[in-house]
Amino acid sequence: MELSRDYYYCRKCRNKEAPLDEKLETNKTAHKMTTGLMLETAYYGQNQHSFDSASEMLKRALQIDVSKETVRTITEEIGKIVYESDKARAEHIINNMHEIEFSPEKSKGTLYIMTDGAAVNTRVKDENGSTWRENKTVIAFTDRNMIKRKDGGNIIVSKEYSAYIGTAESFRGYVLDTAIKAGYGKFHDVVIIGDGAAWIRNMGSELFPEAVQILDLYHLKENIYTYAKHKFNNNEKAYTPWAEALIDKMEKGKVQEILNLLPKAEKLPAGIVNLRTYILNNIDRIDYPKYKEKGYFVGSGAIESANKVILQRRLKQAGMRWSVSGAQYVLSLRAKVESGRWNDVVESQKSA
Repeated sequence: MELSRDYYYCRKCRNKEAPLDEKLETNKTAHKMTTGLMLETAYYGQNQHSFDSASEMLKRALQIDVSKETVRTITEEIGKIVYESDKARAEHIINNMHEIEFSPEKSKGTLYIMTDGAAVNTRVKDENGSTWRENKTVIAFTDRNMIKRKDGGNIIVSKEYSAYIGTAESFRGYVLDTAIKAGYGKFHDVVIIGDGAAWIRNMGSELFPEAVQILDLYHLKENIYTYAKHKFNNNEKAYTPWAEALIDKMEKGKVQEILNLLPKAEKLPAGIVNLRTYILNNIDRIDYPKYKEKGYFVGSGAIESANKVILQRRLKQAGMRWSVSGAQYVLSLRAKVESGRWNDVVESQKSA
């Protein structure tokens, strides 16, 4: 086979002639690309709706043809490096919790930590025959990271994310690491908002024993309405005022009055929460008058938004199915981008 290489002349180079790929250092990479172009490819790969659209965007923006398969391969390769780095850091932090030192003086302010799970469709069946895997996402931010809107809402301008497909046990390190990056240990108040899932309650108590844990009011309202619809056989004229009355009592802290209205034992179909048990399991997380007096958030809108931003926009488009590892690698990149930490991805390539 006859081979040829292009040489170029450089007046500033010590060696007057050198192969172009050596000068550009593409001879050291698997895809004959500069590291910069690989990073650009991975950015579009995690950012666009599909690898196909990322390929099209690279052609439009840089006038470079990169096939969708090459975009996928590079995105997953760089995502794997980032994931493995994050995993090592999370494991180190959780295994050395007792050595973490925080300043005894705390600044005024509140650090919020919210976490939730959302499913991603894969090409691999589990022991139950399901192809769906739960991705756990955590978001952490402080009240200093927010701008008040005219309508009374808030814009969170800076937040930290992590995303992990795996067990709650392994996810703990990611949660703690994310909280530390957002300022855990520097602020007077720590608030954890969850949907009442046992794994969130237990993890919050273990990692942040000083934190105030709050049951997301919107999840509670949703469960009240679901229960009410069942109780009144979907008769809207009956279930709506009953549910609204319960919600009003809850927001005023009249928990015992609510419990008196609910039977101590009842059989419910799948999908209908046992409202009395749900409330009792979260009895120390529903003091909404106190939370509002302190100015705390009582809803988990930020984590619901996080699931859309990190997972749904990129990994849950119509017809998408992923390898488990491929989904994780893209999620790791998505979390870096939305945390404003793309430079961490750049730095990871230097030590790869």
